[in-house]
Amino acid sequence: MGLNQINIEKIKHLRDVDSASSYLFSQMPPSQTLQEALDFSIEAHKEQFRKSGEPYIVHPILVASIVAALTNDEAMVISALLHDVVEDTDIPIAEIEEQFGADVAHLVSGLTKIDLIRDSELVPSNSDEKLVVSALSFRKMLLASIEDVRVLVVKLCDRLHNMLTLDALPAHKQRRIAEETLVVYAPIAHRLGISFLKNILEDLSFGYLFPEEKHHIDNYLDTNYHAIEMKLSEFKESISKILIKNGFCEDDFEVLSRIKHRYSIYLKMQRKGVSIDEVLDLLAVRILTKEPIKCYDALGLVHLNFRPLASRFKDYIAVAKDNGYQTIHTTVFHKTAIFEVQIRTYEMHKTAELGVAAHWKYKSGGNNIKLDWLDNLQYQNESVEDFYALIKNDLYSEDISVFSPTGDAFTLPRGAVALDFAYAVHSEVGNKATAALINKTKSSLLTELNNGDIVKIFIGDKVQTRCSWIDAVKTSKAKTNMKLNCNARLREINLKLAISIVATAMNLNYSRVEEWFKQHNCDSISNIPNDIEQFKNVLHKYVADISKNSRFKAFISRHRFKLKKYEFSGLEVYSTSNISDVVFDYCCHPKPGDEVMAFLEKGKAHVHHKMCSNAAKKLEAGEPMVFVRWMQKNLYKYKLIASLHNEKGALAEFLTYLVKLDIDISSIELGKEHSDYIQYCELVFTSKEADINRLRAKIESNIKVIHLVRTDDAYKN
Repeated sequence: MGLNQINIEKIKHLRDVDSASSYLFSQMPPSQTLQEALDFSIEAHKEQFRKSGEPYIVHPILVASIVAALTNDEAMVISALLHDVVEDTDIPIAEIEEQFGADVAHLVSGLTKIDLIRDSELVPSNSDEKLVVSALSFRKMLLASIEDVRVLVVKLCDRLHNMLTLDALPAHKQRRIAEETLVVYAPIAHRLGISFLKNILEDLSFGYLFPEEKHHIDNYLDTNYHAIEMKLSEFKESISKILIKNGFCEDDFEVLSRIKHRYSIYLKMQRKGVSIDEVLDLLAVRILTKEPIKCYDALGLVHLNFRPLASRFKDYIAVAKDNGYQTIHTTVFHKTAIFEVQIRTYEMHKTAELGVAAHWKYKSGGNNIKLDWLDNLQYQNESVEDFYALIKNDLYSEDISVFSPTGDAFTLPRGAVALDFAYAVHSEVGNKATAALINKTKSSLLTELNNGDIVKIFIGDKVQTRCSWIDAVKTSKAKTNMKLNCNARLREINLKLAISIVATAMNLNYSRVEEWFKQHNCDSISNIPNDIEQFKNVLHKYVADISKNSRFKAFISRHRFKLKKYEFSGLEVYSTSNISDVVFDYCCHPKPGDEVMAFLEKGKAHVHHKMCSNAAKKLEAGEPMVFVRWMQKNLYKYKLIASLHNEKGALAEFLTYLVKLDIDISSIELGKEHSDYIQYCELVFTSKEADINRLRAKIESNIKVIHLVRTDDAYKN
């Protein structure tokens, strides 16, 4: 592929016009027009030199060389040769149009426009102001105002050559340009799907911005080079043998190996809070096939022969990304190492590496290369405190811009629904939202939004409680407010429920028990429906309290308030009267683990979800109720990968801690040592804890968790 011909080290050291020109013509055969453009550019810049004494023209020639290798598009290559002519010399754009045509002039105008926007948007390099906010603004302006995506591709190549020659500048300018590259240009390369350029720009910037961190990663990779290469080679060979044994011809596929690029490793370490030893997909292989169906054949063979991590599987072939990217991603174990495996066709590989540039590079192929998504290419300002916070978070989260009917813009993550927009407008709007109007069409609040949608929200008088929708929204603001509403509603239900079950158990009037609770100022009354011991204590206190009054002695002697325990269908029911059975009413039929309550009807406990609207009416009507909860033997199966310090007693100490958490271990496996300090430990265990996040927090208070997944229900993660 053409991109492999871009020799970064060679370009970095080309310093004279003749060698730069020779390199250009090695990437694109000389035509008369191209030769004329080269001569024109050399003449225009003949009086210009860099501080190093190098002729300035070397820069445009090498930028044109990178563009040629990426695109094979002559108009783009010529515009790269001429990209600084209008700004740096007296030659007007009209002269360029006259000599090289309207298309080239249009591209050169776009490139000149970028420099003008940059001058107006970016804080000066000698300023103490933080660059990141103005750089984000610059990126937004750039993507909004550049009409032709080819201009952005040429500009990315221009920035790549700038980064390759950054050593000549003073340190403060190096950092400034590297920051700008990381915040502005690498994300644009990502959005255009040009992963080849994105990775190089990120790694070059990383070296200037975080030299110590980069040195640490380089040192690790250099020190472990042979071990890494051996693991990759062995894994590649294993995959090749399996594919051939199962009907693949040697000419039908290729297995490539790679190590995750440096900046990507650094981001993973930052986000996960792990050391480089613990970066799961540090090692990766890529299987290339000729047809899409063969990708799925290869995937099946990989999963059948190597144990996959179920939660790390993504199929971008069936559901391609907006920029045309198609690849199957999976992660598997091989011996003691963990490998990322990417599977794609050769055609998909071209699109993945070159993105939008593949449209020009491979004019004959590429049915999967779609350019309509570029019409909606937009960025909005991220809210960031400083550059470090920005790169620590996901710089490449897919954002969309949606608008209120009055034209106010709101930035939301891709996949956000109308209810996310409602909360973005205001918490009260989200809490009371009842429906949405999207582009003048009435829609559900769970309708996914697209870039550029105009959204109007209808609101009611009351706060809407939508507990089952929490996983459907994308923004933390929506999730947080919805959880608060649900918790408040549950507290309200539990207060009424507590009074009802005490009143039923004591065979007393609801209002009498309610009054007693008020007099005794019971703060924790809402815990009664979930805590059997507290329920028993309250009954005991009530009996003790009213027995002091002589009028109630006869009543007390006639009623023995002894709670009996009944077990049915995985439920425990506590009642002072006989219970013959439990009934799950058809209106809500709660699942094990759901919040439940039960009404007493003709000796049977009718079980409802606490959020059930029918149950709410019964609760308001003060119908008799009994204490109900799921039996405590509910167990959930988990798989855990943790990293242990390689020291005596570490495993024993960790296992002792797990026993305290009431965790029952069914299998344990220690991996080979990954370093002198760390080794992997893989456990399969059961726990009564259904909430994976709560369980993770408990375990992480003692040890570093690399991976935790529910194996009884992978969809709950």
